[in-house]
Amino acid sequence: MKTNAVRMLDSKKIAYEILSYSHDDGKIDGVSVAGKIGRDPKTVFKTLVTTGNSKQNYVFIVPVEEELDLKKAAAAAGEKKVEMLPSKDIQKTTGYIRGGCSPVGMKKLFPTFIDETAAHLEKIVVSAGKIGLQIEVKPGDLIDAVNASFADLSK
Repeated sequence: MKTNAVRMLDSKKIAYEILSYSHDDGKIDGVSVAGKIGRDPKTVFKTLVTTGNSKQNYVFIVPVEEELDLKKAAAAAGEKKVEMLPSKDIQKTTGYIRGGCSPVGMKKLFPTFIDETAAHLEKIVVSAGKIGLQIEVKPGDLIDAVNASFADLSK
């Protein structure tokens, strides 16, 4: 099944691998997903959407075992403060649902930052835009796909 994320990677001729998993058990947290797809949790990243004081939205991609440091995120974005986007606003803002939010193919291209730990990995895994689907991609290719930059983001 082609999601917006997959279509966008195809249009940019970026190589990726689709990894699927069952979510019948309701376990869609990143660490559970890493286990289901047989990948080290250090290589599986979650996509978090925030809003800054300026009302601008930002996307932060951090390892599933880590927590986004909002102070570091604000500094990376050049904001005084950023807050997590309320769950009820995720679909309206990104086009994706909570738990299936991909950094690729959102309704709008928001300023995007990837935790600097990804820079040292051969490939990372992010959501493909649907619960049950993940994309494995080279970090540099993901940077190209969403015009992202690396930053120190984790607590």
